[in-house]
Amino acid sequence: MSAHHRSARRDSPRRPDDRRRTFPRLAPRSGDETSAASWWGNAWVDALEDNALDSARLARGRSYAGRGHVDAITVTPGRVTAYVHGSRPRPYRTDIRLRTLGDEDWERLLDTAASRPDHIAALLDKDVPHALADAAELLPVPGDLIPDCSCPDDGLPCKHAAALCYQTARILDEDPFVLFLMRGRGEQEVLAELTRRNAARSAAERAAAQRIAVEHAIHRQGAGTGRDGAAPPPPMASVPAAAALADRGRPSLPDPLPLPPQPGRPPVYPEAAGGPDPLALDLLATEAAGRAHTTLRTGRDPLAGLTSWQDAVRLAAAHPGSGLTASTRALYTALARAADRTPTELARAVAAWRQGGLAGLAALEEEWDPPAGPFDRARPALVAAGFPDGPAFRPRRNRLSTATLQLRLGRDGLWYGYEAEPGSDDWWPRGMPDTDPVGALTALTGR
Repeated sequence: MSAHHRSARRDSPRRPDDRRRTFPRLAPRSGDETSAASWWGNAWVDALEDNALDSARLARGRSYAGRGHVDAITVTPGRVTAYVHGSRPRPYRTDIRLRTLGDEDWERLLDTAASRPDHIAALLDKDVPHALADAAELLPVPGDLIPDCSCPDDGLPCKHAAALCYQTARILDEDPFVLFLMRGRGEQEVLAELTRRNAARSAAERAAAQRIAVEHAIHRQGAGTGRDGAAPPPPMASVPAAAALADRGRPSLPDPLPLPPQPGRPPVYPEAAGGPDPLALDLLATEAAGRAHTTLRTGRDPLAGLTSWQDAVRLAAAHPGSGLTASTRALYTALARAADRTPTELARAVAAWRQGGLAGLAALEEEWDPPAGPFDRARPALVAAGFPDGPAFRPRRNRLSTATLQLRLGRDGLWYGYEAEPGSDDWWPRGMPDTDPVGALTALTGR
């Protein structure tokens, strides 16, 4: 990244206090219940404990944390700070310092997060995928956390620093975006960058889908040409002679009004107490205008055959932020609730819609038994193309699966790629569909 781009990003406006968050004092816990609940929270605790020199100090720090001796915790890039009460009346100022990530680390981390919709969905559900944590040194390792305290104890760590570490793990359990803040960037800053990258990725996918659609149309048109390569001429229109000579006494219809070049824009709806949501009104009015314009231009309603769930997926897919901004996140939540689905299910369906539209959504949700032919020839074709995993693909109805890759044959004759984490049955659409299973697997693996 150039110095100009880094400077522009640093100078770009961000929400106030996005790089400084203060969490109120946590309530005491009963007994010795101070271990973290999440795997990343436990990784934070392990990074301090594995480098500790005195287990007795850790035990006292765990007890301090459990009894609520740690005041409000402030997190800024590279530092966690709090006042911790000890044996003296005046509390001690305690810090835990760690290294922030460089620009190259952030680029790698954000590219990994934006490359897969399931990673974004996991972050929005307050979860951290292992693959995302491995993309850069997001989680601390032994020796990465440097404790500092105003107490006279020179232990590494002292009991006050240990108590702060245990309480910080509880904060990480509730909000993993605190990890990003510790490493140098606030939540809104990260979400804005993911939104930008995801929008660019969606635009590229739509352009590729349009190119494939054009190629398929050309292929279908070429299949209907004559022997010399020219398309057969259309039949000439004809009128019976009696009808042509009949006296027409009806007046001619007036010319239709000219079709506007584009749908009209809705008015700006003010927000009123107890009134409708302005975002929902704007969305409905915009949708109605576009739908009416298409009906006038083509003579048919483009959405008449969609179910309420399919229409909800289409609406969500039209917003490239994938629910990352405040407005689109509210839209995703409302659409998922109205369809009796979860936001993660909606995000998966949106990924399938962007992969192949209505046919892509059907490939996600429908299993069917394809007739003999293309499906039976898929595995030999993968082997012939040099894919070593070809024989490992297990057939099940219209699906070929390995541990992490899957190809689904849609009713439209296209192969759709899917991917899952090792050991998981959580399949997410990935890559571009293709009439050839080799092409679909190439788009999925990047070979």
